[in-house]
Amino acid sequence: MTRLQASFWAIAARLKTLRLRALQKVVLLLVVSVLLSGCVRYDVGINFAGQNHGEIVQHIRLGEQLTNFSGAIAQEWLKSLEQRTRQVGGRVRHPSKQEIVAIIPFNNGAELQAKFNQFFNPSLEDLPPSARSVVADLPAIASRLTVFQRNFFVVEKNYLTFDLDLRSLGVLSSEGSVLISPGTLLDLEFSLDTPWGAQSPQIQPTDASADPTANKHLVWTLKAGDVNHIEAVFWVPSPLGMGAVVIGLIVALGIGAKSLLQPMS
Repeated sequence: MTRLQASFWAIAARLKTLRLRALQKVVLLLVVSVLLSGCVRYDVGINFAGQNHGEIVQHIRLGEQLTNFSGAIAQEWLKSLEQRTRQVGGRVRHPSKQEIVAIIPFNNGAELQAKFNQFFNPSLEDLPPSARSVVADLPAIASRLTVFQRNFFVVEKNYLTFDLDLRSLGVLSSEGSVLISPGTLLDLEFSLDTPWGAQSPQIQPTDASADPTANKHLVWTLKAGDVNHIEAVFWVPSPLGMGAVVIGLIVALGIGAKSLLQPMS
């Protein structure tokens, strides 16, 4: 065999190997996408019922594909979420075996910020032993919720920001390229409910004249495998301030009525 022929066969073998590797990646991509498509639905909502009351509501639903593919691991993950919810004073409902609804109450913006960040950024030392291994094996996800409040006596202005880095959820090949888009595996939503509505630069405002309550419920679709940033501004009535104004008006009216009814000397 000449040197030219040997080089030809070496190149042909290399091309064959590359084609097999590419074919394996394509097959893996197709199999995983079919088996796990839409496997997790995760909805996070913040409900401001008033100035001194609200709830963080999380609804997690596992797809049948994921339950069949790795049911034990999925159930351990749900169990760890339940333990973390109770750790911050919340409660959990189980509509079905594949889903949970976690409800965490808060009394003001500072408590909302503290509980939200504690839940989504748990310290392994503070978790029960059974939940530590599950949380430690999860991809590193950086999240931060901040709530700035300013009181105007009868109303309170709230400025909420939420940053969530989901780039670690991407499934990468050995060369570092994206092999499977996490958007095919996860459906993620963040919602905000307020008494008087809210505004966000990420959401186009609706026609308030047609429906004054249209902006009371805002929803953002989070992008898995990307960095998400959310901003919202909303006003909440202050019962204490409004009560003080009403009492002041009643006292002023009473004083005025008394002065009118007194006989003139």
